[in-house]
Amino acid sequence: MSEVRIGFVGAGGNARGHMGRLSEIEGVEIVAICDVVEESARQAAEEFGARVYTGHREMLDQVEMDALYVSIPPFAHTDAEVLAAQAGLHLFVEKPVVLSMDKGFEVLEAIEAAGVLSCVGYQVRLMDTSRRVRAYLSDRQVAMISSHRWGGLPGQPWWRVMEQSGGQLHEQTTHQLDLMRFCTGDEVVEVYARYDRLTMDDVEGITIPDSQAALLTFARGTIATIVTSPMMTRGGGKSDINFLLRDQIIGWSPREITVSGVEAPELEGEPEETQNIDQAFVSAIRAGDQSLIPCSYEDGLRTCDVTLAANESARTGEAVRPRMA
Repeated sequence: MSEVRIGFVGAGGNARGHMGRLSEIEGVEIVAICDVVEESARQAAEEFGARVYTGHREMLDQVEMDALYVSIPPFAHTDAEVLAAQAGLHLFVEKPVVLSMDKGFEVLEAIEAAGVLSCVGYQVRLMDTSRRVRAYLSDRQVAMISSHRWGGLPGQPWWRVMEQSGGQLHEQTTHQLDLMRFCTGDEVVEVYARYDRLTMDDVEGITIPDSQAALLTFARGTIATIVTSPMMTRGGGKSDINFLLRDQIIGWSPREITVSGVEAPELEGEPEETQNIDQAFVSAIRAGDQSLIPCSYEDGLRTCDVTLAANESARTGEAVRPRMA
C-alpha cells in the first residue's frame, strides 16, 4: 500500500501534532477530522484539506480510509476504536488508552478479532537513548528504578478532574512508567500507591491529587519508585529515570544517558536521530508489519493497567496486582 488515507477522532493540540508530521510523509492523506468542538475540527480540516465531522460514527460510515487516529481525553473513549477495528481500519490510539480496563479489553478483543495493526503513542520508545538503555539492560539484573516527574498544571479543565483524566500518574507520567517496562523488558506484578492533595485546593475544579507516589514490584524482583506532582505552576520541576545496578546507576533522558560507577562504553556518544512514531505507523501500514510499531494496543494497555492499579491502591490502601500481570 503506497497511498494511506487517515481519519482523526480528536483535533486538539496532540492530534494537530500528529497531523503536521503525517502531512510531511509522501503519499499520506488526512481525509476526515472529527471533534465534538466543530470549530476545532474545521480549523484543522481547512489546514489539511479534510472533511469535517462532529460525530465519529457518521465519519466512519461516510469516509473511506485506511487508518484512524484516536487522540482524545481518557474519559472520552467510547466505541470509536471498536467500530474502526470492525471496519478493518488500523488504529493509532493516544495514551493513556482508557480509564477502565473493561473498556480496554473490549477494544483489544476487537483489534485481535479484526487483525488490524495497532499503535499507542509512546513515542519515547523510539528514541535512541531509550533503545540503547534497553539493549544494555537486556542481560543485566536491575535492582531498583527511581523516577520523578514534577511539573505544572495543564490548562485543560478535564485534566484536573480525576474521573476524566485519571490523574497525573495515569495521564502524563504514564510515559515514565512505560519506559520502565520497555527498558527492562519486565512486567509489574504488584503496585502500592499513596496520593494526597495538600497545596492545590485553591485551583478551581480540581479533584486530582497533587502528590502521587507508587511502589512497583516487577516479575524479576526489581523494585521501582515513581513520584509525580503538578505543583510547579510557575516553572521549574524535574523529570528523570535512574536504573540502579550493582555498582552502577544508568540515568535516562531523551537526549542524554548518564553513567555513575562502573563505566559503560556501550552507552557513550551522542544520541542518533530516529524516525518519529507517525513515520513508524505509516511504514507498518504499508508493509503490513506490526513489528515496525514500537507499542501495540495490547502493550499500551499493559502500561495503562499499572497506573489504574496504582489508582485503585491509593483508593483502597491495599497493594494491587494489575489485571494483565
